[in-house]
Amino acid sequence: MNIIYLDNNATTQVAPEVLEEMLPYFSEFYGNPSSMYNFAGQTAHKLEEARSKVASLLGASSEEIVFTSCGTESDNTAIQTAILSNPDKKHIITTRVEHPAVKNMGEYLSGKGYRVTSVPVDSKGRLDLDYLYKNLSDDTAIVSVMWANNETGVIFPIEEIAQAVKEKGIVFHTDAVQAVGKIPIDVSSTSVDMLSISGHKLHGPKGIGVLYVRKGTKFFPFMIGGHQEGGRRGGTENVASIAGLGKACELAAAHMEEENTRVKALRDRLESELLKRIPNAKINGDTDNRLPNTTSIGFDYVEGESILLMMNELGICASSGSACTSGSLEPSHVLRAMGVPFTAAHGSIRFSLSVYNTEKDIDVVIEKLPPIIQRLREMSPFCEAGNLKLET
Repeated sequence: MNIIYLDNNATTQVAPEVLEEMLPYFSEFYGNPSSMYNFAGQTAHKLEEARSKVASLLGASSEEIVFTSCGTESDNTAIQTAILSNPDKKHIITTRVEHPAVKNMGEYLSGKGYRVTSVPVDSKGRLDLDYLYKNLSDDTAIVSVMWANNETGVIFPIEEIAQAVKEKGIVFHTDAVQAVGKIPIDVSSTSVDMLSISGHKLHGPKGIGVLYVRKGTKFFPFMIGGHQEGGRRGGTENVASIAGLGKACELAAAHMEEENTRVKALRDRLESELLKRIPNAKINGDTDNRLPNTTSIGFDYVEGESILLMMNELGICASSGSACTSGSLEPSHVLRAMGVPFTAAHGSIRFSLSVYNTEKDIDVVIEKLPPIIQRLREMSPFCEAGNLKLET
């Protein structure tokens, strides 16, 4: 079966060039980069070369790049270091639509005596900036706001927020896991103190991430151990994956224009054709300010997981906008925060494209998805003979 992969915000395929870059560091060059002999120096050189490539994509300097195991570790580290650096401050600001790496960390800290403010969004997923700014206080240890939402693709005005937070002398962190590689980012022209990356979101390997830490930012390591990463993250570096991430960042810079032209055009065509062919379907989120590869579409009166299962039989991979697990039919916290009606939130599907997607992929989804929705609606207790009519 031919796989049509449209779930790139969940993970991406490792680019062939990335795999090629990694392979020698599993076999030929296996020295510990912290060792003093020349053999290990080869891996140490590759590590620093990759660090420079990551820094270049972000507009940072190499010494501001800390390698971690994943985006979640980077997010947790940023929040932890901010509260350790400001032990007298007991307030944290984040948003209602953050990734669980930030959202659940906030919930954990609220149980430890911290006051957590979650900034609301409007029906298009846009932040209430006035609410954010009026909650900044002398007691705020950190503000953490994602650069772009993983479900809707909505981009937040990070440069503006970071500047407002800096003026209050507060640490600012952004989870940029979904944004890096898809839109231009230059941290040198912003007031961002810390920024998180995950390698597997931009055609790098799983198990590698980055935390950008602006020079001069107070820092306490989350991983306690040796002197690695300038004493900021203990543990022998994952050289093969770091080499792969460096190559992935280099490729992302080269493919940025394609991401914002060809990939965006594929996304727009998929969207417009599905909306034309399927009644009572609607885009979730701000269509004017979002990632070029992402669309979230709500289909009224059908279950998202049923759509996914039927698409799966055809080799089409996407994600549900519903956090359905065994015994739970709750829509995602992002769609709930946006006030998306239950009938649409429960039937929302996220398609997220990459540079590896083709016109043929989009043709198949446009052909196959409308009959799936129609069939499910005919089976739905909320519809009568396929017409969208609520039960009374």
